[in-house]
Amino acid sequence: MRRDAEEKRLRILAAARHAFAEKGEDVAVARIARRAGVSVATVYRRFPTRDRLIADAYADQWNDCTAMHAAALRDPDPARALRELTPTLCAYQLRDRGFTRAYVDAVVAGRGLDHERLETERVVARLLEKAHAVGSVRADLTVADFRLLVAAHHGVILAAGPDAAAHSRRYLALVLRLLQA
Repeated sequence: MRRDAEEKRLRILAAARHAFAEKGEDVAVARIARRAGVSVATVYRRFPTRDRLIADAYADQWNDCTAMHAAALRDPDPARALRELTPTLCAYQLRDRGFTRAYVDAVVAGRGLDHERLETERVVARLLEKAHAVGSVRADLTVADFRLLVAAHHGVILAAGPDAAAHSRRYLALVLRLLQA
């Protein structure tokens, strides 16, 4: 890719991340284009769909999630893997609220980031299957419960304001107790 084309692409992605953090993923493409200093047509040439723009805007964050998933699947203790994955994900939600909105929309509501959502569900389902087999987590715990956990933590962050980190720690302490068999 030409240098100027790559610079435009990076400006579009930065503008998209900023706009998504401010207004959510439903922000108008025209707003992203204005912030990036390009035309709407340029945005669509580089990113033919909104899902592609969202996924590319959060590619670094998704790569972090993929690494977390891989580490969790390598752990011989699936309950421990779930207990470690949960606070890691929640800490990530605290650091990057724009990505959190996209992730919550994808994982909980089934909107956008289809590949990423399906991958997260696959990992959680596999961990739960292994943990259920050895009786190390609640027998009634499901992937849908994990979705609720993610959505609820997002709600904690939004409601807590400046005390989000403290409320997040308290929420996690309660949730981790609930995961136990």
